[in-house]
Amino acid sequence: MNRITKSLTWLCLFLLVAPLNGSAKLPDETIIYIVRHAEKDTSNTKNNDPDLSNLGKERAESLNDFLRKEKISAVFATNFKRTIQTVAPVAQHNEVSINTYDAKDHSVIARTVTSELTNQKVLVAGHSNTILEIVKAFGVNPPVDRLNDDDYDLIFQIRIDKNGSTSLTTKRFGKKHHSTLIADKESVH
Repeated sequence: MNRITKSLTWLCLFLLVAPLNGSAKLPDETIIYIVRHAEKDTSNTKNNDPDLSNLGKERAESLNDFLRKEKISAVFATNFKRTIQTVAPVAQHNEVSINTYDAKDHSVIARTVTSELTNQKVLVAGHSNTILEIVKAFGVNPPVDRLNDDDYDLIFQIRIDKNGSTSLTTKRFGKKHHSTLIADKESVH
């Protein structure tokens, strides 16, 4: 191979590989995944901050498996063991810390994500009585009015495009564990 052909070959390889080095363009949308904490240990009814049960630990790993191919930039959980333990495998896999938020202030998550985490992927864990409010804080109508205490396998995916249009996709992850009937579906707002 002559010197010019060899140089052109290296230049072509460089141009093909250069976009993969971390300077790649960010996506043109923000994606937020919202989940309820996994199953908690209910053996001590007086404990207001229980750890996850064995089933809950399995679900936390299932969440990590579900999101494994996604590059999650930020992880949020309320300041309870069960929400933190639910998102811990995802945070660890993505090498990000877990940010805690006040469970009573749903709008702070939406403000933080839309102002500081544009064009990134974010995971938020909440509670059966808060995650639908978090969905609403992003300007999206949830598929149901309320969740039951045994609804653990839902994941809400909100996409916000560069024009501010939102869409909601509802899916399930891990072992089936719910009583609220919600079909996997997508809605655009």
